[in-house]
Amino acid sequence: MTAVYVALLAPALAAAVGLLGGRLHPWSVVPVAIGGTTVSLLATVVLAARAISDNGLLERARLDSVPTGSTPIGLDLRVDGLAAIVSVAVTVVALAVQVYSTAYLKGDPRYSSYAAFVSLFTAAMLLVVFADDLFVLLVGWEVMGVCSYFLIGHHWEQEGSRAAAVKAFITTRLGDVGFLFGIFALGRAFGTFNIDRIVTGAALQNGRLETGALIGAVPEHTVTIATLLLLCGVVGKSAQFPLHTWLPDAMAGPTPISALIHAATMVAAGIYFVVRLYDVFLLSPTTLAVMAVIACITMLGGALAALAQDDIKRVLAYSTVSQLAYMLAALAVGSALASTFHLLTHAAFKALLFLAAGSVIHAVGTNLMPDMGGLRRLMPVTFVTMTIGLAALAGVPPFSGFFSKETVLGAAEETALHGDGPAAAWTGWLVLVVGLVTVAVTAAYVTRLWLMTFFGEPRGGVAAHEPSAAMRWPLVVLAVPATLLGLVGLPAGWLPEWLAPGQSPSLVTDGRDVAQVELHLGLVTSGLSLVLAVAGAAAVWRIWRRDPAADPSLALGRRRPALVHAFYVDDLYDRAFVRPVRLATRAVRRADDDVVLAAVLGSGRGARWLSGAVARTQGGNVTTYLTGLLAGVLLIIAGVVVFT
Repeated sequence: MTAVYVALLAPALAAAVGLLGGRLHPWSVVPVAIGGTTVSLLATVVLAARAISDNGLLERARLDSVPTGSTPIGLDLRVDGLAAIVSVAVTVVALAVQVYSTAYLKGDPRYSSYAAFVSLFTAAMLLVVFADDLFVLLVGWEVMGVCSYFLIGHHWEQEGSRAAAVKAFITTRLGDVGFLFGIFALGRAFGTFNIDRIVTGAALQNGRLETGALIGAVPEHTVTIATLLLLCGVVGKSAQFPLHTWLPDAMAGPTPISALIHAATMVAAGIYFVVRLYDVFLLSPTTLAVMAVIACITMLGGALAALAQDDIKRVLAYSTVSQLAYMLAALAVGSALASTFHLLTHAAFKALLFLAAGSVIHAVGTNLMPDMGGLRRLMPVTFVTMTIGLAALAGVPPFSGFFSKETVLGAAEETALHGDGPAAAWTGWLVLVVGLVTVAVTAAYVTRLWLMTFFGEPRGGVAAHEPSAAMRWPLVVLAVPATLLGLVGLPAGWLPEWLAPGQSPSLVTDGRDVAQVELHLGLVTSGLSLVLAVAGAAAVWRIWRRDPAADPSLALGRRRPALVHAFYVDDLYDRAFVRPVRLATRAVRRADDDVVLAAVLGSGRGARWLSGAVARTQGGNVTTYLTGLLAGVLLIIAGVVVFT
């Protein structure tokens, strides 16, 4: 476990040093931030190498136990093949972002805090990856949320950045309310918060494991309630419908942060969580069906929204929403392997795409694609690397995204045709049909972005140029896994063996009648997918050829505004929730001013008036006192005479 401790502590210490001493010693910010992330990367590479070579890495650490009066909370860590491989993806992207940011944010007055929060963000995600207790995982989960607030709002002097940071924080917290109650429900049902024990108990109950004694099966309705509550947090963190709206607005943050959040950290945390507890989710067919519906809505809706965006970062943001839905869909149809495979390839090509987009924005001074064009000759490295990323996103063979996406569609096909496990056959058909349609739409918006950014005549007034080496080299490095990572899914046993959890289950790799145990690449499905991708790309290319200076999305006509506004979901939320809440707050404020404050001020005025009246009787004039005394005596005498 030494490598795990090093991987966690190195970025955490770098964050502490940066936050405490970054402003006092600015020369130390870059070496501390990059050094801490590099050490963490080396530690995770050691773990991944052991997972690949040992064929079943599994180590645990029980550091301490926190008594709660009922179910204790254990400070437990665990590393297996899944955690080791995912941790490498996290640290590779984090290091690329740290190096890239040294040039992208050069001269930024708040760079020291920025680099420190990136390091803390990295440590928090690694804690989620290595946690073996639900509450330890929750700590990393919430620290990531806090870091995202500060990083998205890095340019806090801009109204858009402040609003985006608040929106991201509140939206994900809404999901986390359900997530927390789901943790309580799961701990109550299984009698422990330890992830390994919960997963083992669930695997015994769903029949994937046959060794060991099952003590007290958890009722299906209890598991369904718990998993649906947990799914609330997953939907919020991984930006799935209906809590997806924060992610496109988060583009107000610095572009390297977009790469960090959208690739291998925050948005991937929700998918990773479901993979870790997949045996529990397999106990509830209802939850799997809900996941399938959510994934299909998000998958196609995100792709359609990306088709009409003018901001290059918002195109990639909606693309992330859509691609995460592919991962959730794979889980819904019974394949944690396909979901994990797409998570890994997506981390590579989406980090590459955001950093390449940052290079373009840095060169031309705008996010808007209508103001770009003709950049392929001026920025050859950026052009080639971003083309690789876009090809992977569109599912063009032999790039990584093609293989991982096809395994998701293959898993859906397998469930649709041969499914006899918890995932219903109709969910397989739903995911397969919607996934194929999304392939065509994805190819269309990828082609539009590629043509509007790099082809035609330059439409901006700035002479574009290739960025500095600190921004170019991360692109070149990330282009390698974006190209080749998909090949690891070709040999049937590689990925399942590498992700195998050793002697204890975390990822479904056994029990075919419960979940899929291998990656599927269907020839018919893959062929149809390629045809649809070519059709989507060709349609956009033909429209663009008519007028290279025009936006191909204008061909959508009256349908375009709905896609630009992402089907007006934000407007609906504004009318249904934001405006009523603001109206209620104004009513409460008026009530506070007119009733509560008025009562307080009125009591003060009444007390002052009464004290003034009493004070007038105590003026210190002896004649007045004698007059009052005489009047009182006369009144007493008159009363006695009258009443007797």
